[in-house]
Formats: sequence, C-alpha cells, structure tokens
Amino acid sequence: MNSVLAARPAIAHRSRRRRHIALVVALVLLIISNVMANRILPSWAYVPWNLSMALLLLGVAYRGGAGPVAVGLGVRHWHRPVGVGLLLVGGVALIYGIGMLLPATRSAFLDSRIGDVGVSGLLFAVLIQIPLGTVVLEEIAFRGVLPALMGASPAIRWAWWPVLGASFAFGLWHILPSIGLNSANAAVGGALGSNQVLTSTLAVVSMTAAGILMCALARLGKGVKTTMLLHWATNSLGFVAAWLLVN
Repeated sequence: MNSVLAARPAIAHRSRRRRHIALVVALVLLIISNVMANRILPSWAYVPWNLSMALLLLGVAYRGGAGPVAVGLGVRHWHRPVGVGLLLVGGVALIYGIGMLLPATRSAFLDSRIGDVGVSGLLFAVLIQIPLGTVVLEEIAFRGVLPALMGASPAIRWAWWPVLGASFAFGLWHILPSIGLNSANAAVGGALGSNQVLTSTLAVVSMTAAGILMCALARLGKGVKTTMLLHWATNSLGFVAAWLLVN
C-alpha cells in the first residue's frame, strides 16, 4: 500500500511532463501550419493540409493524455452540442440578414476578395473550404487540443489560464490572414486606412476576445461541435452575404 502511494507523485509528474511536451509540439505544429497555409502552399492544398493537421493535433493530444472527451469530441452525448450550435447558427443568420438590409452596416460585408466567384466557387467555399479547411482545424486546435493540454476542457471543466492561453494563440493565428485586409474589405479600409500594424493588432485583440467567447460557448454546449457549427455559420454566411451583394 505504501509503495502504491509513493508511486503516485511520480506517475503524476510523468503525466504532466507528457502533457507539457505534447503542448509544445502542438504549438510548433500550429506555427508551421499557419505559415504553410498562408504563405507557401497552393490554394488547392489548403483543405487537405488543414485536415491532416487537425488529425495530427488530435494524435498529439492523445499521446499527451487528452482523449476525445477531453478535447470536446466525445460522441456519447452529441445532442446538446449540436442543438446549441444549431440555435447559434439561426442567430447568426438573423443578424447577417438584418446587417445586409441596413445601409449603415451593409459595407461591412463588402469584400473585394470575393471577386468573380461563381456559383460553383460559392458552394465549394461554403461546403468544403470553410468547414473542412478552416473550421475543423481551428476549433480542434484552439477550443479542443490547446485548452485540454493546458488543463481545461470544453466538455468537462473551465479554467481561465488555459482559456486565455488558447485564445491568445488564436489571436496570433490571425496575424498573417490580416495582412492586406485594409485594401480587401471596404469597412476595414474605411475605418483604419492603410495602417497594417493597427489592423494586425486589432485582429489579434478581437480574435483573442472571440476565442474566449467561443471557449465559453463550447463549455455551454459541452463540446466543440457547438463552436464548429457557429464558426461555420459566421464564416460561410458572411461569404454568402458578400457574394450576394456583388452579384
């Protein structure tokens, strides 16, 4: 009995060490992935690369002691996360619809990057590129794997430091995508001019805040399926709104 009790601290130490190593590996993988997706890979590789990274991160988390339930992907109780997520999707659709109708907010949806995207391009973006290329990786990484490896879980427990750490990483993740946003988005360009430093700083701050909110919603829904649905709605319906305004 005494030998068992004496072994427990050593086992706990090895568990923490394994989790910390997995966290470092996950962060390095995300840095590499961010640069590859935004600066190196061709556009056709975006979806397969990000899906592969999502699976790799899940493997790293598992090796670090965070299984499917810990990262918010448990399948036993799926009704709550999906139900809460669908309610949030409906709310986003309502807000975007009102925003498109009001002249004061319509310019926020104007994005020159939509260009001459046709119907097939729209469907590809909304049904494949955004959900499989953006949503899956970002939600698994920043609402699932990182919080779990830092000591929290969207399905089990809330802890501020893991939430803040994962959310700040989510903010930094958006620095590269924010470059050039001034000229691409009419609302951003009108508000911030050509100041790229200010744009990137605000992107980090706003996405960090969004990350905290998404972690709270994942906790509310008891899993990242909630935030996957919400994330898909905010990105995809925003794309649809921009496409409708230029076509």
